[in-house]
Amino acid sequence: MRSILRLLAVISLLLGCFCSPAWAHKVNIFAYAEGDKVYTESYFANGQKVNSGEIEVVDAAGNRLLTGTTDANGLFVFPLAKKQTLTITVNAGMGHKNSYVLQREEM
Repeated sequence: MRSILRLLAVISLLLGCFCSPAWAHKVNIFAYAEGDKVYTESYFANGQKVNSGEIEVVDAAGNRLLTGTTDANGLFVFPLAKKQTLTITVNAGMGHKNSYVLQREEM
């Protein structure tokens, strides 16, 4: 019985050494306002850009203002119709989703 437990412990240890961390595919989003436009950048923790990620922009009351898709470089730009706090969410698929709150004061 001890030898089986030791074998299982060694196998578990070896498998743990070859697994990549779960955060390796965490998606990040950053946004900033410049002039009358808002620029967003979406990327994974490993630096890979989010291609064709779904973007949703909502106001402080939760009203959806617009949706769009990131380009091959993980970028999405939209016009700033009104200075207000915005929550910008990227959905990169397979559970990879994150949001950025762009405060009115940052515009």
